[in-house]
Amino acid sequence: MATATTADTAPSFEVTHREVLRIAIPMMIAHFSTPLVSLVATGVIGQLGEEALIGGVALAAVIFDVLFVTFNFLRGATTGFTAQAYGAGDRRFEQRMLLGGLTISMIAGLVILLLHVPIGNLGLTVLGADGAVAEAAKVYFSWRVWSAPFVLFNFVAFGWIIGRGDALTAMLLQGLLNGLNLGLSIWWVLGLNGGVAGLAIASLVSEIVTALAGAAIILCRTDKASWNWPDLKSLRRLFSVNGDMMIRSFALLIGLSFFTRQSGELGIDILAANTILLRFYFFGVAFLDGIATAAEQLAGRAVGARNRMIKLTTLWALVFGALVALSFMAGGWWVIDLASPNATVERLAEGFLPYAAIMPLVGAIAFQMDGVYIGATWSREMRNLMLLSLATYFAAWAVLQPLFGNHGLWIALLLFQSARSIAFRMMLPKLTARTLG
Repeated sequence: MATATTADTAPSFEVTHREVLRIAIPMMIAHFSTPLVSLVATGVIGQLGEEALIGGVALAAVIFDVLFVTFNFLRGATTGFTAQAYGAGDRRFEQRMLLGGLTISMIAGLVILLLHVPIGNLGLTVLGADGAVAEAAKVYFSWRVWSAPFVLFNFVAFGWIIGRGDALTAMLLQGLLNGLNLGLSIWWVLGLNGGVAGLAIASLVSEIVTALAGAAIILCRTDKASWNWPDLKSLRRLFSVNGDMMIRSFALLIGLSFFTRQSGELGIDILAANTILLRFYFFGVAFLDGIATAAEQLAGRAVGARNRMIKLTTLWALVFGALVALSFMAGGWWVIDLASPNATVERLAEGFLPYAAIMPLVGAIAFQMDGVYIGATWSREMRNLMLLSLATYFAAWAVLQPLFGNHGLWIALLLFQSARSIAFRMMLPKLTARTLG
């Protein structure tokens, strides 16, 4: 970690329940709106009464998940470095890593645009899309892909804001993104009869507007006169941490993408039902990401107080994981009824609802540990443990799906989340002792 090079002093703080919730609750509100947009989008397309459209959007969304969440390391690494710099009062290092992240995001976004045709074709081939499902997926992909540079820019902007502990601004910016996406999706699809293309255009416009707002915040809150580009040492560290986090994110997306692909192998009704139920997973992640965000920021700022921070964020992760699981079991049928295109899909989704409901509780520690590892920039260990968990998932799937069908597929996904929780938690004492020692 770079030493302080400015007159800034490190902000002092105490890790308390209030401090954890001060960051976590606004971020829960912000993250909650993200799966809400996806759920509404699924419901809006469902109102058109065609299963193929739901399947097409779901498969195209998998491609964007692989693209965008693979690059989610830009947010995580920016949060970790910013929190560390903020805790040390080193504004120069903070701004240097911010500029480095923004540069990477713009270059990566432009490369995606240049290669979007082969990327789209390869993705749909790997996912086994054909017929009407493939046509719907192509339309959605061909419009939404133009948002790539803006999505990646927003990753860095969000990471920088969160790293500085400004949860309220992050919540408002995320609310702008998702609020626009929500309103425009309904208007373009149902109001203007825009279909799948309208749904994609809503996402594109929302990302552009949010990127402009994020750029304005950065310009207002940084010292432009002292901006300096990362030196060779900073760039080396930036690429090292980003590379490890990219592999970690890619491994997570492989697991979720594989789940969607195997759902399609079981039939279009199962694909539609599992697509709706995955919205529950992302709702759960939204709440748990609030705790993970608090862990990221606090782990980056407080080496000495890290043990207490881990205990408090673990407690709140389990509390919120249990509350979300109970809420899904109590009210999940209503969401399924809203989003299902027909009675067959509704019946299937309700039958497999318990698996989706328990997922937040099983994965609570995994997502909290993500935050700790990101904030402490233990990226190499995060990468290796995620790959181990993914291997466990594939081994479980190979045995369970042939025996139990969709039940086996869901159990394998639950074991994936459990393996993450256990592996990350078991490695933690060693890493903490190494840091403090």
